Amino acid sequence: MLVAERAQGCCRPKSAPSVAGMPTPGRKVAGQSLGEVLSLITSGAATTRADIARITGLARSTVTQRVDALIAHGFVDEDADGGSTGGRPPRRLALRTREHTVAGVDLGASHCRVALLDIGGTLLTAQEDPLMIADGPQVVLRHVERTLHTLLKETGRSPRTLRSIGVGVPGPVEFSTGRPVDPPIMPGWHRYPIPDFFDEHFGVRALVDNDVNVMALAEQRRAFSGTRYMLYIKVGTGIGCGIIADGRLHRGAQGSAGDIGHVRVGEREELCRCGNSGCLEAIAGGAALARRLTGLGLEAASGLDVVRLVREGNQDAIRMVRDAGRAVGDVLAGLVNFFNPETVVLGGALAAVHEQLLAGVREAIYRRSHPLATHLLHIEPSRTGENGAAIGAGILAVEHALSPEQVDRVLAGVVG
Repeated sequence: MLVAERAQGCCRPKSAPSVAGMPTPGRKVAGQSLGEVLSLITSGAATTRADIARITGLARSTVTQRVDALIAHGFVDEDADGGSTGGRPPRRLALRTREHTVAGVDLGASHCRVALLDIGGTLLTAQEDPLMIADGPQVVLRHVERTLHTLLKETGRSPRTLRSIGVGVPGPVEFSTGRPVDPPIMPGWHRYPIPDFFDEHFGVRALVDNDVNVMALAEQRRAFSGTRYMLYIKVGTGIGCGIIADGRLHRGAQGSAGDIGHVRVGEREELCRCGNSGCLEAIAGGAALARRLTGLGLEAASGLDVVRLVREGNQDAIRMVRDAGRAVGDVLAGLVNFFNPETVVLGGALAAVHEQLLAGVREAIYRRSHPLATHLLHIEPSRTGENGAAIGAGILAVEHALSPEQVDRVLAGVVG
């Protein structure tokens, strides 16, 4: 079950120890608010009212008040599980998913994928359409709006069940405002207020992030759930890195962490669309490889054509992809030394031929990284598939909708 993560303070004043298992006076107890009680239930930490009372130290009457309010407002179900060995069977608490949905939107350079999930994170349906991000925000977001209404109708869900929307875009995003900032392949999107569009048309909060961040979130939550430190590398038209630190998505101070596509590689001089030379993206990105293959007389307009040529056994394409892997690995070697991840995951269009790409990446990382950093390092292809970015955006929406703060805002005034 997906649960919102709460930031923890780094420094806390010391307090007197609790007595007989009761909370220390004046100290905030986890589970005091409706949102925190729901968080205990969705995490599986508490499956009964007795569990909540034991964990929080709240009075039975207060627990009853909290749980009854969550049931009355459609967040929780309570059912007997039939596991009693005598007497009244215990009644189990669980998140109610059928009345709450979220959407995940994956906007690529040339595609739009929309996924509908229930609030427990189960994928209900998804749809992908060709769509150029360069057509601008009004055209693209109107298409998303129509698609979302179609998917809601298809699954028999009312638009009123929609709680939040996550959006991944192929460019830098100021996460606190949800506005793209100088995105190279998104003309007309600079500082466009994407959340305002969804607030106006659906009346819900939209969270907007860079596409590689939502891909990293999906990979960690769905495929590598035991991994606390992970780097997710997207190698497509551009190259980016999503960072999972201590189990949480790390965006940096303004949201630009992981922009490795414009790290300079050695003494290379290839011109990059950013105006500099020698950038990783200009050397190893799918568009760059396609241009070089075109120069050799082959038909290659994009990274997908590079993948096709590799699968057809074209030796020039195979060599270029392996060389691209080495260039990516050279940059990652420094990141592995610096960050010491448990797992490096490769995704994006070129990861479809991961045998060749991973061979180059592994060669460079193991040659240039410290043995202690690589001793237990796993370097793996993505496991979330084509819906990964949309699902990751949906997870972003779920974790917002279920955060204690958001639940308390929704139910403000229900319990004092």
